[in-house]
Amino acid sequence: MTERHYDVIETKGVPIKAWTRGVPFEPEARKQLQNLGSLPFIHKWVAAMPDVHLGKGATIGSVIPTFGAIIPAAVGVDIGCGMMAIRTDLTGNDLPDNLHAVRLAIEAAVPHGRTERGGRNDQGAWGDPPERVLQAWAALSPRYESLADRHPAVRKANHVSHLGTLGTGNHFIEVCLDETGSVWVVLHSGSRGIGNRIGTYFIDLAKEEMRSHFINLPDADLAYLPEGTVHFDDYVEAVGWAQEFALCNRRLMMDSILAALRSVPGLRPFEAGLVAVNCHHNYVEREHHYGRDVFVTRKGAVRARVGDLGVIPGSMGARSYIVRGLGNPESFCSCSHGAGRAMSRSEARRRFTLEDHARATAGVECRKDADVLDETPGAYKSIDAVMAAQRDLVEILHTLHQVVCVKG
Repeated sequence: MTERHYDVIETKGVPIKAWTRGVPFEPEARKQLQNLGSLPFIHKWVAAMPDVHLGKGATIGSVIPTFGAIIPAAVGVDIGCGMMAIRTDLTGNDLPDNLHAVRLAIEAAVPHGRTERGGRNDQGAWGDPPERVLQAWAALSPRYESLADRHPAVRKANHVSHLGTLGTGNHFIEVCLDETGSVWVVLHSGSRGIGNRIGTYFIDLAKEEMRSHFINLPDADLAYLPEGTVHFDDYVEAVGWAQEFALCNRRLMMDSILAALRSVPGLRPFEAGLVAVNCHHNYVEREHHYGRDVFVTRKGAVRARVGDLGVIPGSMGARSYIVRGLGNPESFCSCSHGAGRAMSRSEARRRFTLEDHARATAGVECRKDADVLDETPGAYKSIDAVMAAQRDLVEILHTLHQVVCVKG
């Protein structure tokens, strides 16, 4: 008999298959998964990835196949958030001994962070978007305008001013070296302000739908949109558009980063794109599993069909991985999206000092100040334990360790 690498958690509905052996798994996250499993429109089971942890409504690190409904809060508000990685023909020996200039060049090229509460002079947005951003927006805007005409509330968000920008929180840009010394550029970001607005708006519509039909749920954030309704169709269109925005956002940032690297004095001319990965880990797609067409929501999970390439990052002081999917049907062809938080941001700020953070990020050119303390490596689960728990979901192609990290 083939060894089973997951555990089964029973619920009042479908079971949970959890790839969490050897990885901490909080009781609150287990309860969230059980709430998900009790819903009447889950197909077969819910899959929990090894980085699973408490989320809002739906658990981060969960794969949720549904028929006849979608849960907007399970997709979340950072729609299309994901990873992009590019391998260059540079090696570590080509990089300058002092990498501070490399970090500064990237920070100057890509708007990041958030100031003035996202107001007019927000440093994390374009004040005057460059021409290539305007051209990309021109391709995206017709579908957005159609959606906004039907749902005017989604106009109240940054869109073109956020296209090609990083954001805040756990979003990052890194320069990494793989096991052979090759230089990679890796980034993590999503659909920014407009994705947040679309997600929040449709979550509220789903909650109104539940109230109007007197539907009681174990968690109000599990409110769903039934298939066949106008709101459902508009949400599918909106979320698909936001996912396209996120892919474009990452491509534009990658172009900016590579141009910034080429401007660093002393760095030789180089080729990029020898290997390229651009994958979502907060999204929903129509897929076919176990004889049925369903909507698969991956909330903090990556699609890992046979041959699919993915990026699974650790923390800003740990290894990251370029992986290839093994197409395990029991995970609905999915794998983890990262290490997963081991504690809340507030708990990380309480528990760790700046000295702890400096030690944990020794050898990495990155910020060492209090504003990134909630992202310190100790706030995350062990990426090695996470990878061991999902060895039947992906195979490791490259192991990366960062030498430069830019945080929003």
